[in-house]
Amino acid sequence: MNARLPSAALPLDPNALQADVDHAWTERIVPELLRYIEVPAKSPAFDPDWSGHGLLDRVVQSAADWVKAQQVPGLTLEVIRLKDAHGNARTPVLFFEVPASAGRDGTPAPASGQTVLMYGHLDKQPEFTGWRSDLGPWTPKIDDGKLYGRGGADDGYAVYASIAAIRAIQAQGVAHPRIVGLVETCEESGSGDLLPYVDALRERLGDVGLVICLDSGAGNYDQLWLTTSLRGMVSGVLKVEVLTEGIHSGDASGLVPSSFRILRHVLDRLEDSATGRLLPASFHCEVPSERVTQAQATAAILGEEIYKRFPWAHYDCGGSTAFALPTTTDPVEALLNRTWRPTLSVTGVDGFPELRNAGNVLRPYTAFKLSLRLPPLVDAAAAVQELKTLLEDNAPYQAKVTFEGGGGATGWNAPSTTPWFEQALQDASQAHFGAGCGTIGQGGTIPLMNMLGQGFPKAQMMVCGVLGPKSNAHGPNEFLHLDYARRLTASVAQVIARMP
Repeated sequence: MNARLPSAALPLDPNALQADVDHAWTERIVPELLRYIEVPAKSPAFDPDWSGHGLLDRVVQSAADWVKAQQVPGLTLEVIRLKDAHGNARTPVLFFEVPASAGRDGTPAPASGQTVLMYGHLDKQPEFTGWRSDLGPWTPKIDDGKLYGRGGADDGYAVYASIAAIRAIQAQGVAHPRIVGLVETCEESGSGDLLPYVDALRERLGDVGLVICLDSGAGNYDQLWLTTSLRGMVSGVLKVEVLTEGIHSGDASGLVPSSFRILRHVLDRLEDSATGRLLPASFHCEVPSERVTQAQATAAILGEEIYKRFPWAHYDCGGSTAFALPTTTDPVEALLNRTWRPTLSVTGVDGFPELRNAGNVLRPYTAFKLSLRLPPLVDAAAAVQELKTLLEDNAPYQAKVTFEGGGGATGWNAPSTTPWFEQALQDASQAHFGAGCGTIGQGGTIPLMNMLGQGFPKAQMMVCGVLGPKSNAHGPNEFLHLDYARRLTASVAQVIARMP
């Protein structure tokens, strides 16, 4: 365990702060997270009847009840439920507010009037397959300091950690700025409902000077990590139809073109299958020099762990073990590939029978669900339109080729850090981890960050999270590294207390 180094320059005691946070996690947060993981509160994209099932409302109400029970001085809380233009329910949002407070030593409350906005979400990805035999997505288990189960790390812990951080600041008796919290339930579906809530709450959000988003990742579990960029994302279903029903392959193959072969041909317009490079120039952007420099510094810290942390397939090869290889073993290129370069993934298929039911039949259609990650500076809406044209036009054999977009979100590039924020991050990381704060771009997408970047262009952005090596959000065996979560919570509290 790294030593925690106190700093005489701070208005609070980091050791006492960490002890308070540790107690909150052990006694109040972990028991609540165990209950949260048990609820299959899947995001609307994976549960179209979410409103009828009531699971999103259940986890929001449970979180609201827990927050109220913490009795944070001055805190007010509301569960907000808007409707769309057609009268349909939008996914619920939890909103809380804590007014600025003076210190017990007579230090006045911050005079700037600026607000800290804390963000998280409670909706979850679906189960996925491949969980360890003793684990499951809805059966929480603590093993070797890790809390396993769907949604604990991504990022059901966020609202609980936020409240623990606020309580820890108040326990120290130091002055703190006004703080609001926004916890949504549509993030894993692209945050389609979020913007109407942000618009409705804009006046209540106030003059946001610091955003704390606890939905991101960490390069390791040894220091605080600040996310400096997020990729955008476009998704949709590409479908190729050649027949109205399946036909005996012996009778039709060689004459009827394979829908799978046509789909491969169409995808060749988008991606070089030999290298994985996306071909349209508009899907790329120039990487800012500052981000390249940061990638070089991060590569020096993480080295081969950047790619070795994944669960690579392996097999026996003449008495030795052979592993599948990454696209590059250069740590700097690896970081840039996963943060600033576009990449295509096929995340689902349709039109294929299970292997045990696959007879000698030429299938009538093939459909792939595509997930296209975009560099932070590429506009997602424009990419959707270009992708549709690229894939649908001039279909081979005049097959019916359709691309139905499933939504998208433009990425985000962090603003430059101000001196106070940079120093606060470094002090917090040293105090609670015994090492300096690292910077890292993330390949995932948080739609809120681009919205907030446009709405509050002068705000500092503390985008961080617990998704470190092998935490495996969205996949099997997702876990929350409990010790890291405790230290991160204390770091967040310390940064808030340093806000001018």
